[in-house]
Amino acid sequence: MSKMEVKTSLLDNMIGVGDMVLLEPLSEETLIDNLRKRFSHNEIYTYIGSVVISMNPYRSLPIYTADKVEEYRNRNFYELSPHIYALSDEAYRSLRDQDKDQCILITGESGTGKTEASKLVMSYVAAVCGKGQEVNKVKEQLLQSNPVLEAFGNAKTVRNDNSSRFGKYMDIEFDFKGDPLGGVISNYLLEKSRVVKQPRGERNFHIFYQLLSGASEGMLKKLKLDQDFSKYNYLSLDSATVNGLDDAANFRTLRNAMQIVGFLEEEVHSVLELVAAVLKLGNIEFKPESRVNGFEESRIKDKNDLKEMCELLGIEQLVLERAFSFRTVEAKMEKVSTTLNVAQAYYARDALAKNLYSRMFSWLVNRINESIKAKTTARKKVMGVLDIYGFEIFEDNSFEQFIINYCNEKLQQIFIELTLCEEQEEYIREGIEWTNIAYFNNAIICDLIENNQNGILAMLDEECLRPGTVTDETFLDKLNIVCAEHQHFESRLSKNSKFLTDHSLPHNCFRIQHYAGKVLYRVEGFVDKNNDLLYRDLSQAMYKANHRLMKLLFPEGNPAKVNLKRPPTAGFQFKASVGTLMRNLQTKNPNYIRCIKPNDKKAARVFSESLVSHQVRYLGLMENVRVRRAGYAFRQAYEPCLERYKMLCKPTWPHWKDLARKGVEVLFKDLNIPEEEFSYGRSKIFIRNPRTLFFLEERRRQCLEDLATLIQKIYRGWKCRTHFLLLKKSQVVVAAWYRRYAQQQKYKKIKNSTIVVQSFIRGWKARKILRELKYQKRCKQAASTIAAYWHGMLVRREYRKFFRANAGKKIYDFTIQKIIQKYFCDLKNTIPSMSPIDKSWPARPFQFLEGTHQHLRRIFHLWRGKQYRSHFTEEKKAIYEEKLEASKIFKDKKALYPGSVGQPFKGDYLEIDKNPKYQKLNIVLDEKLLLADVVNKVNRANGKGASRIFLLTKKNFVLADQKSGQVKASIPLPDLSSVSVSTHNDGFFALKLKQASASAAKGDFLLSSDRLIEIITKLHRTGAASGDREPITIDISDEFIVQFKQDKVCVKFIQGGSKNGNSVTCKRKNNRLLEVSVPSP
Repeated sequence: MSKMEVKTSLLDNMIGVGDMVLLEPLSEETLIDNLRKRFSHNEIYTYIGSVVISMNPYRSLPIYTADKVEEYRNRNFYELSPHIYALSDEAYRSLRDQDKDQCILITGESGTGKTEASKLVMSYVAAVCGKGQEVNKVKEQLLQSNPVLEAFGNAKTVRNDNSSRFGKYMDIEFDFKGDPLGGVISNYLLEKSRVVKQPRGERNFHIFYQLLSGASEGMLKKLKLDQDFSKYNYLSLDSATVNGLDDAANFRTLRNAMQIVGFLEEEVHSVLELVAAVLKLGNIEFKPESRVNGFEESRIKDKNDLKEMCELLGIEQLVLERAFSFRTVEAKMEKVSTTLNVAQAYYARDALAKNLYSRMFSWLVNRINESIKAKTTARKKVMGVLDIYGFEIFEDNSFEQFIINYCNEKLQQIFIELTLCEEQEEYIREGIEWTNIAYFNNAIICDLIENNQNGILAMLDEECLRPGTVTDETFLDKLNIVCAEHQHFESRLSKNSKFLTDHSLPHNCFRIQHYAGKVLYRVEGFVDKNNDLLYRDLSQAMYKANHRLMKLLFPEGNPAKVNLKRPPTAGFQFKASVGTLMRNLQTKNPNYIRCIKPNDKKAARVFSESLVSHQVRYLGLMENVRVRRAGYAFRQAYEPCLERYKMLCKPTWPHWKDLARKGVEVLFKDLNIPEEEFSYGRSKIFIRNPRTLFFLEERRRQCLEDLATLIQKIYRGWKCRTHFLLLKKSQVVVAAWYRRYAQQQKYKKIKNSTIVVQSFIRGWKARKILRELKYQKRCKQAASTIAAYWHGMLVRREYRKFFRANAGKKIYDFTIQKIIQKYFCDLKNTIPSMSPIDKSWPARPFQFLEGTHQHLRRIFHLWRGKQYRSHFTEEKKAIYEEKLEASKIFKDKKALYPGSVGQPFKGDYLEIDKNPKYQKLNIVLDEKLLLADVVNKVNRANGKGASRIFLLTKKNFVLADQKSGQVKASIPLPDLSSVSVSTHNDGFFALKLKQASASAAKGDFLLSSDRLIEIITKLHRTGAASGDREPITIDISDEFIVQFKQDKVCVKFIQGGSKNGNSVTCKRKNNRLLEVSVPSP
């Protein structure tokens, strides 16, 4: 970076004080007022030296964009305004460049935003480290492990909608370049009691609600679940839905995250089966049943949920049912089986649910570690991120809160030790004198809890392991004896040696004065939760399950490896885990993020002074500031200090050629700063009082204003000079261009004049030559003309007699030839269109061409007819042949015919093959169908018609019922002798059968159809096409005889007699006459 390059600082445009070490004056009121002022301007981050104070804004802020990441990347910690990215970048660069393992400790009570802070740290590190396909895969897996663990380990509490109910410590491993290789996750004390019971206003773990809300119907059916939350006893209903939490969308995010992390589809389904089994387990209820010996035994009320749970886990129902009713106790070589009463059965059920869920959660963490672990054995750099439950003070505090607060005491202890240690080490490293500062050390509280001899955890373990009757009350009695004189322990009888009682405490409670305040613990459940016992019968039942995870989750259930040794207590295990965590943290360089929540309502822009004041006290922020200020409030390396303040001293401005430390010494001496206000370290300048820093900043601000004025003056002078020189240069250029332009115009005028003179001279010469050439040409033409006339005269004299004898005939032939030629040319231009029905023809021009004119018209009509026919397909040709046949039969004979000319003959109007209604007719027809239509069969009794289906093939015609499709008559075509129709515009026709035929007994058929022309034409063509029978006779008459079985009836057509308007009617006049009335045309 260039020395003249402008740098920014957290001191520039500061709202309040960015680093509270510089707060002046320092008091709790000014510290809280500074936090409120910054919070109201959306400045949620503040420094205390290298410690970041984070206020939960309870809303989204635009300060985590990709541009912000680039802004803080590779920048000094104090170079920009306070931000969690600054601490993340400092930790990452120290790990990458200085080869120091780092840990980021995020602390604060529940609801302060610790989980979000850990995700921001991880996302920043992922954004600034290296790129590449393998590196990006590792980064994505590390980031996507968060949604998985949040779904199974987080829940909604009264203080936080996404509260971590387990402690998480992730070691992110990097190679020598700073690229991530993998990671290892450690989990601490999952709050498994939440599985079976939740306080009022809180929810169970997110996964239960996500599964029921986001899973498809098919998946829920496989898991034997229903979307209704109220059907499951383990789910609280008063907070089942949370504003701002979309459980269905989060479930889709979870499935995607598990896929990215590396879970197989079978593993995901197995985990969801276990979640469903826990829900089913909560629905199992028990009832008492008396035995013969008088003892009470528990029985399951409704076995449906038990059956479905056993199907999910692959367990025999009788085995699990017995495990809920009996308990087997082994002592040496003896086994004793006792019955369980209802209360014990419920305890066993809940214990199984808690163990099943907590062990599944531990398996998930191990499975994630398998996927994200580093694939190389080379030496690795490590950055640890600790996101652990915050300090909790509820109305009802039990064993879980006791363990959580113990862990926070240990974290506070390591914070105090490492902070002071780091401060002292820096002073020693820089050669600065240091006086130890008194501070509250919470080691006495940690000792009260974890002392191996008389600590609370040791007393609890001792009480759990001793023989005899062990209850929570006996445990409290023991504490009253052992811890009675401890100054941080209080109970109702803690001062019993003096026979005094504390009436502010209930009988079954004790109180501990933590660093964060006094917490009242109810001893009810301490012994059971510390024992964390699961009956061996239930472990063995789970081990027998066919589910793929059961044998991994319950290895103690293996009958071949029965272990009679009592398992370690929950308190002992957690104490060992916390000890391991503390030793791990002490090997790394610590970076602190202290989280504070501004209010208890989870509301944006609300600042509760009393709540923030309480958190400031128990987090020890005032002590932290005082420790930082007790030595020197501000420290900075010599190079950036000289770069920032060098304009305050003439010898150092604008460039200092010597060492930076000497420049700072010259600067401070020139400013007359008292020597007791600062000290020179080996690489840094240490400023004791914030007022000195503010004095430097004020002088720098004034100097910058003077420099800005000077720069403006110089800039304005430079701008004016530059403008004048530009005008002068422009004038010279314009003058040069104008002179050039003037000379060019003068040259063009001279050139144009020269060209005009030259053109006139050339024109005069050309005209002169042209006159000479024209004269020579006229002379030649005159000689040729004289010669031609002379030769013509000689020829005419020679042939005059011959020419006079033959001239008339030649002129006549020439004239006729020209007339015929013009006739053909005109005929070519006026020839009619190629349509065969176009009867137009040009008029003849001369009388003598009449025969030729008509002959050409006939030839042209025949030719275009041939051309038109050449484009016919066989199908179209057949249609036109039928139309031609119809014309021969009916033209000028039947009034109905003209209306049928423009209608194509379709044939099959009923689509017999496609209509399922006429399947019977398809069976009857064994050859190609020529025509299918609906006709009316006329009844001789009353003249009314009945609808019939008329089918025509090459061999016969068929009449069938229209509704049922049943065949009424099938007549071979050879039996048909003739067809009779009228001359009018009606559709009546009679099919007359031969007298001697087999079909004649049925009599003739009198039918009516709108498609009479097509029906009769096809009948006639079918008869004509058959060579073995005579063609059918077509009789067109207004009166004909029809043979109805034994009687002959005359059908007579009259015109204009219909009373139905334009419709044709048929009426019976007598036994021998049917009269058809046809309307007038």
